[in-house]
Amino acid sequence: MIPRIHQQGSNTLGLLHYLYGKGTHEEHIDPHLVASFDGMAPDPGRDPSVTKKDLQHLLDQPLSLLNADQRPDQHVWHCSVRAAPNDRTLSDEQWGNIARRMVAATGIDPGDGAGCRWAAVRHADDHIHIIATLVREDGRRPDHHRSGKRAQAECRLIEKELGLHQVAPGDGTAAKRTTSAERHKAERQGRERPAREELRETVRRAVAGATSEEEFFDRLAAAGVLIRKRVAPSGDLLGYKVALPDDRNDAQEPVFYAGSTLSPDLSLPRIRARWSGETPVQSTDTPSHQTTGTAPSGPAAARRRAATAAWQAVLVIDHGEDVAVAAQIAAAGEVLDALAKTSAAHTRTELREAAFAFERATRSHVKAERGHDRALRQAARDLVYSGPALGRGEDGATTAMLIDMAFFLVTAAAHWHAKKGHAQQAVAARQAAEHLRTAYRAAADVPLGVLYQRGRRLSQPLRQRKAAHVRQAVPELAEQVLAEPGWHALAATLTDAETAGHDPAALLAEAAGRRELQSAGSVSDVLAWRLRRMADLPADATTMLERTNNAATGNSRAARSSPSRDARSRKAR
Repeated sequence: MIPRIHQQGSNTLGLLHYLYGKGTHEEHIDPHLVASFDGMAPDPGRDPSVTKKDLQHLLDQPLSLLNADQRPDQHVWHCSVRAAPNDRTLSDEQWGNIARRMVAATGIDPGDGAGCRWAAVRHADDHIHIIATLVREDGRRPDHHRSGKRAQAECRLIEKELGLHQVAPGDGTAAKRTTSAERHKAERQGRERPAREELRETVRRAVAGATSEEEFFDRLAAAGVLIRKRVAPSGDLLGYKVALPDDRNDAQEPVFYAGSTLSPDLSLPRIRARWSGETPVQSTDTPSHQTTGTAPSGPAAARRRAATAAWQAVLVIDHGEDVAVAAQIAAAGEVLDALAKTSAAHTRTELREAAFAFERATRSHVKAERGHDRALRQAARDLVYSGPALGRGEDGATTAMLIDMAFFLVTAAAHWHAKKGHAQQAVAARQAAEHLRTAYRAAADVPLGVLYQRGRRLSQPLRQRKAAHVRQAVPELAEQVLAEPGWHALAATLTDAETAGHDPAALLAEAAGRRELQSAGSVSDVLAWRLRRMADLPADATTMLERTNNAATGNSRAARSSPSRDARSRKAR
């Protein structure tokens, strides 16, 4: 249940016209009174004999107790209280009780017999509006200091008592919620999300890994949004607004949103802080490794590097200072945005939901110290510029590898936020982790299936050797790992690592010792991906199988085409 204290006003009748009207987009249905200060206020919604003017006159009567020069300029108090989308529909009586508790908790009508006059109007199933005049019956001003926090605390109690969805307490760093009018408008237009949310996602994707204003605005333009820049007389850029081309008001003008209203960290100064101190790359249309020539290009290579950067970020979150951790978590959001933008269709929806949920976890009152996040921001940049990944082959398999590591990254972020008492951020990170878990299953199904079949075809003595490696490297987890369906995939990976020249037991011990595995759905899956990344093995096992088959075929042909050693000896004799 979300309470919102709106900006104070001076026009009681104007607000009543809105509350009892059809709404900006005709979303108000059956507006009517559910409670008032004395329980007897007239209801212009259901009583045709009274008007909104009658109700306004009743609410504003206490103003007459004061001389004109003593009356407050902004005397209208306005609070809305909204239930969660999945809450049951409450009755008018229940909403009336909620209204009485809210005005008591906020100091508007504390129950001393001389409180402010107020009325609660319901014009939708899921919320009410409370309007009050900020002069008490005794002529004094009410004590409504910090009414927002007091309303939040009361809502937490109401949620528990009524068995409603319990909202994690906020800290003032959340993005502005969409209004009911924006949601109704999106429904009428057939949009998947309200314009505000679509734009927030678009801007976040545009800033992911960007290193300059020019690049940022070029990406926004390429995404098809309208951009309006605010420029000072000196020519300096002060801010920006964005709009969807087909989202228009009644005058058929585009509805623009400033970056700061989309999210606190999307204001131009906050975006600039992301790349402060970074060295610009040579080009904005190629990833960093292509400008330097130091690494192979392509979606698979970018995903491998991102998995490595994510792993390094997990270590910082586990053991780093708070300012560095906050920077890593913020940059992790950029990686998720970039991954959602470039992944194949069968994982894109869940990855998009993961990025959308994790957005809330990227902000807290711990100020991020930029510079610590360069590796993750570079990973996000490489993901964007390496291009869309296919859902198969090495692209698909390295996507599974990265999602697996991203799961541990956001889980580490959830633990850190919980430890710091950041309730909403911790909840958001855990929601993102669940979406990543679902996306992982979709991405890993085929590549792990190939590994599973290879592991099943290993000879019994070879599988026993790999089981001995597991018992040697991770004795406390060995029996769990060997009982998991993914054991066969791990056995195939251990075989590949040994073929590549690694000590499988030592490599496995290192992979298992790097971080806890209790949060893993399948320990063997996690270890298989870690081993393949650490040993630089192809994520797509069919690639390795083809190499092995080609090598075997080549050796067989060589054996057939050249005489045996004995034959050569006989010929020499």
